Amino acid sequence: MTGIYIHVPFCARKCPYCDFYSAAYQKDTVQGYVQAVVRNIESLADKEIKADSIYFGGGTPSLLSVPQTEAILNAAQRAFELSEPEITLEVNPCTADRKKLEGYRKAGVNRLSVGVQSSDRKELETLGRLHDFSRAEMTVRDAVSVGFDNISCDIMAGIPGQSLESLEQTADALTELPIEHISAYLLRIEQGTGFDCEKIRNSVPEEEIVSEMYLRMAEKFEKAGFEQYEISNFAKNGFESGHNMKYWTGEQYIGIGPSAYSFFGGKRYHCPRDIQDFIRKDTQAIVVDEESPDRLEEYIMLGLRLKRGISLERLEQLGAQTEAVAQRAGLYTKAGLCSFDGEKICLTPRGWLVSNSIIAELEQLASGR
Repeated sequence: MTGIYIHVPFCARKCPYCDFYSAAYQKDTVQGYVQAVVRNIESLADKEIKADSIYFGGGTPSLLSVPQTEAILNAAQRAFELSEPEITLEVNPCTADRKKLEGYRKAGVNRLSVGVQSSDRKELETLGRLHDFSRAEMTVRDAVSVGFDNISCDIMAGIPGQSLESLEQTADALTELPIEHISAYLLRIEQGTGFDCEKIRNSVPEEEIVSEMYLRMAEKFEKAGFEQYEISNFAKNGFESGHNMKYWTGEQYIGIGPSAYSFFGGKRYHCPRDIQDFIRKDTQAIVVDEESPDRLEEYIMLGLRLKRGISLERLEQLGAQTEAVAQRAGLYTKAGLCSFDGEKICLTPRGWLVSNSIIAELEQLASGR
């Protein structure tokens, strides 16, 4: 099955830590964008695509009106063979009241991802968020009241001025909400963003403290019934993100919208970061990133993000030097960075903290370089 990703590149205000492509909300531009999305979906109708997930990401997808969202979903219904699709919409608490949430639900959205980030007022102000925690809590409870039973919330660690105590308070506050999924991210200062300055770099918690924050979050969420199934994601049983799992298991997905990425037909490609170009063209421009992605490298890189990890059997099928990989996995296991039973290699939470270096080393050993 294929996943469909819709990038909604509009924000009421740009968050200073975010490097995702976005533009200021303008009514005429948004309507032109929606029409372009519908055209692009319709252009795929002859490909006989079977899809089981649609994900509205951003930007701020909840800036779309209910009729605009419905128009996109109706186009998807006509163009694709949809099989009980998981339809997710990212929500900023300041842009969706109860009536709007009810409209999304009636339009077919059945999963929400709410951008909470923190329960601390000062931390939210630092992040440039327009809501406070009471507004985020109201959004979640309103969503439940209109029929949503699959809700995710985001939390961020490593915020300037954040402490272990304030992070734990946010974690506790999230687990008390009627939600089924939590995405937990470590703040990264991206080049060219508002946070890319000495003042912010000097005010973020030290690396050792951020590592402890990550481990504390994982422990708290697990105790509250949210199993960590991926490096940044926790879910109650049966509520893992079906769409995002496609990214980590190498399944196909098609991205529509400026800056949206795709993996389809064996190629990886993206649409340029230009909203006006996207609106102008009959179908979006495509930039091919990889004609033939390295399947071995991707299996290791993506598979080790998941709790279930990677298998030696699959590595061997992909032509890997499994003996060298197994030997190194044994050393990682002794260091508490992974578990290895002779068949599967799975990173531990401590291993996920240094996953980039582990993945790079295992890729090198697997390919015999």
